[in-house]
Amino acid sequence: MNLTPTPPLKPSHWMAATRLLEDATSPLQGSHEADVVIVGGGFVGLWTAITLKELEPDVRVTVLEQHVCGGGASGRNGGFVMSWWPKVGTLRGFCNDTQTRFLGEQAEAAINELGAFCERHGIDAHFHQGGWLWTATTSQHVESWNATLQACERLGVQPFERLDAKEVARRTGSAVHLAGVFERSNATVQPALLVEGMRRVALGQGIRIHEHTPVTAIEPGHPACVRSAHGSVSARNVVLAVNAWGAALPALAKLIVPVNSSIVATQAMPDRLERLGWTGGESITDSQLMVDYYRTTRDGRIAFGKGTGAISFGSKINEVFSADGASLSLTEADLRRTYPMLGDVKVEASWSGPIDRTYDSLPVFGRLNGHANIHYGIGWSGNGVGPSRLGGRILASLALGRKDAWSQCPLVERNCRSFPPEPFRYLGGSLVRNAVLRKERSELAGRTPSPFDRYLASFAPAGLEDKA
Repeated sequence: MNLTPTPPLKPSHWMAATRLLEDATSPLQGSHEADVVIVGGGFVGLWTAITLKELEPDVRVTVLEQHVCGGGASGRNGGFVMSWWPKVGTLRGFCNDTQTRFLGEQAEAAINELGAFCERHGIDAHFHQGGWLWTATTSQHVESWNATLQACERLGVQPFERLDAKEVARRTGSAVHLAGVFERSNATVQPALLVEGMRRVALGQGIRIHEHTPVTAIEPGHPACVRSAHGSVSARNVVLAVNAWGAALPALAKLIVPVNSSIVATQAMPDRLERLGWTGGESITDSQLMVDYYRTTRDGRIAFGKGTGAISFGSKINEVFSADGASLSLTEADLRRTYPMLGDVKVEASWSGPIDRTYDSLPVFGRLNGHANIHYGIGWSGNGVGPSRLGGRILASLALGRKDAWSQCPLVERNCRSFPPEPFRYLGGSLVRNAVLRKERSELAGRTPSPFDRYLASFAPAGLEDKA
């Protein structure tokens, strides 16, 4: 099995504020042995490594990262620490009620655990538990959350609080929000600082991390062998935590499609935010399929993101996922539409990143090509900051051969709707994406989308609104 090394993504504004690029561990040199080798040094890979050490302190763990830890999606996302309650309807599509409630409650608990982890290890990742607002910015999206709230009620949980137009506008500082619901448990972090802190903790536990080490081949066997340009690691178990880069492997490419998400960050303006009334630190997401997501930062900026859905032929991780001009223009346009009173405020940073989208926007775990000692966890779909803690538990249990609630949870070896091969993936995906863009532009303008665009948009993967 070959993994094609890709050029490193350009650092995001988040990463530029950390020491990630200055304090890299040495690349892998020579032949080594480990009990578990993890490919990927983002949230999932580091949580897996840390969990392995928590479960079995003597286990030998090596992490191989092609760039720097957090250089992919983990260090460049919006920093939303969310639960899985918005996806409860999708979960119920392949889980029974007990399993659904377990995963929902564990994903919510992971938010508090993350805050406690940062406090325990002295990680100043700007963790702030200000809650999350799921809003409608066009009349067609009002009450789009009803099915989710009803599914939660059937499980006996009520994580959401309904808000009227006046209250949601007051909390967000923008009158474009017509209604919304509030989930109190959610938090925000500065993601690159979190990755850096996790990396420090992992090194302190005796975990070996080799950055700037693209993996070139994985040779199945007992042990398996993971190779890079200048070294190799033989291990009893291999864990693939490679996010969108998993599309380089045919067995995983059918499960995910890498899509662009872009973020623009304004200049610091704490006084303006105070006047707007957006002072609670709430994170905000609208109900578009090409979702807008935004939050404030500790120094008084708005970090405004958009899942633009741009893709590349062959799912190659290229400049589309680093600094895509068209996607960034769409993102800034939505920032200006949402906060027109901030037209004079400058955008000081912008970047893009890859999201590994599954069709239902929930992750899938399994054994690569049937090899019992090569495990993967992919498909975080832009919502991995909090749930990656659960992913680490699942992958650690799989790698250690444990039979527990994590290794046997319904996310493992589940049947997922697959994406078509090329060229149908790119051509069809581009056709659907353009239809979604036209449909949502019409809705935001108060017009009825064309039946043709509505039909094509129905083939898009799920967003926040469940599409089980």
